[in-house]
Amino acid sequence: MTTSLAERDAGTPPTGGGPAPARDDRPRRVGAWRPVALAAGAVVSVLAIVVAVTIGTAGVTIADVWGAILLATFGGTLQPDFSQAYSIVTELRLPRILLAFGAGAALSVAGAIMQGLLRNPLVSPFTLGVSPAAAFGAALAITLGGATTLPAWVIILSALGMALAVSAFVLSLASAKKMAVATLLLLGIAVTQLFEALTSALQFAANENTLQAIVRWTFGSVNDANWGDVQIVWIVLLLSLPLVLWFAKDLNAIAFAGDDAAKSLGVNVEPLRVGLIVVSVLLASVVVSFCGVIGFVGLVGPHIARLVIGADHRYLLPASGLAGGLLLLLADTVGRTVMAPAVIPVGIVVAFIGAPIFINLILTRKTALR
Repeated sequence: MTTSLAERDAGTPPTGGGPAPARDDRPRRVGAWRPVALAAGAVVSVLAIVVAVTIGTAGVTIADVWGAILLATFGGTLQPDFSQAYSIVTELRLPRILLAFGAGAALSVAGAIMQGLLRNPLVSPFTLGVSPAAAFGAALAITLGGATTLPAWVIILSALGMALAVSAFVLSLASAKKMAVATLLLLGIAVTQLFEALTSALQFAANENTLQAIVRWTFGSVNDANWGDVQIVWIVLLLSLPLVLWFAKDLNAIAFAGDDAAKSLGVNVEPLRVGLIVVSVLLASVVVSFCGVIGFVGLVGPHIARLVIGADHRYLLPASGLAGGLLLLLADTVGRTVMAPAVIPVGIVVAFIGAPIFINLILTRKTALR
C-alpha cells in the first residue's frame, strides 16, 4: 500500500508496515554563513590596516604600531628612541591608511546603493557623473575662495551641492524620458566628460597655488591625510551605513522585483529612491572633497562583494564597504611603495586595477546593456 502525502507530511508511520523514515527536525539556517563571512572580513580588514602601517621605507614593526596607538589613546611618556616611530605611525601612515580605507568603503557602499536602485551592476558614482561633478564643485570653491585660506566645510558643501544638483538632473531626466539603463549610462558618460572639461577650464585659468590644489582632486590622492579628514569621512560612513541597512529589505524588493512589484509589497518607492540617492551622493561627495576623484571603487567593490556574499543587501552593503576599503588600501600601499620614495596617487593605481574588471563586466554582462 502506498503512503499518502498527508501521512508523510505528518510524520506518521506508513501504512505498509515498514519503519517510519527518520526526520530531521533541525531548522535549516539558509545563509547563516554570511554573518560569519562578514565578521571574518572585518578581522581581515583590521589586520590589513595594521600590516599596511608597517609597510614603507622607514622600518616600523607591529609592536611599534601597537605601542603608538596605546600611547596616543591613553597617554604616557614618549621615550626619545621611540619618537620617530611614533611620529611615523600617528602623523603619517595611520591617518593616511584609515582615510584610504574609509574612502574606499564609502565609495563602494554608494555604488552598491546605486546599483540596487537602478538594477544594474555597471552603475557607480563615477559612471553617473556624480564624482566628476563633486570634483568640479570642490575645484570651483578652491578657485573662488583660495587654495590655502578656504575652510574645509566650504569645499565639502560645494562638492555636495554640485553632486546633488547633477544627480537630480540626471535621474529626473531619465525618469521623465523613461530611459533604459543603457541610455542612462550614456548620459552619465556625457555628464562626466562635461564636468571634466569644466574642471580642466578652471585649471587653465588658475594660478600656480590653485592649480596644484585642483590637480590633486583630478588625480585622487590621500597624500595629505590628517585626522580631521579621517574623522569626517568615518563619521559620515558610520552614520550612513546603519541608515541604509534599515531599508535593506525595501532595497532588495526594488533590486530583485522592480518598482511595480515593490509597490505591491508596500514599499514607498519614490521617497525611498530619493532618500537613498541623497545618502549615496553624500558618501561620494565627502570622499571627493577630501581625496579627489577616485574611479572604479564604487563599481568594483560591490561586484567583488556580490561574488563572495550574494546579492542580499542586508549583507551586500557592509561587505561592499569592506571590499572597497581593502581595494583602496591595497592601491594606496602599492602606490607608495612600488616607486618609493616617489608616491603614485591612489586614483591612478586603482584605475589600473579597476579598468580591466570594468571591461570584463561589460563583456560578460551583455544583457545589462540592452
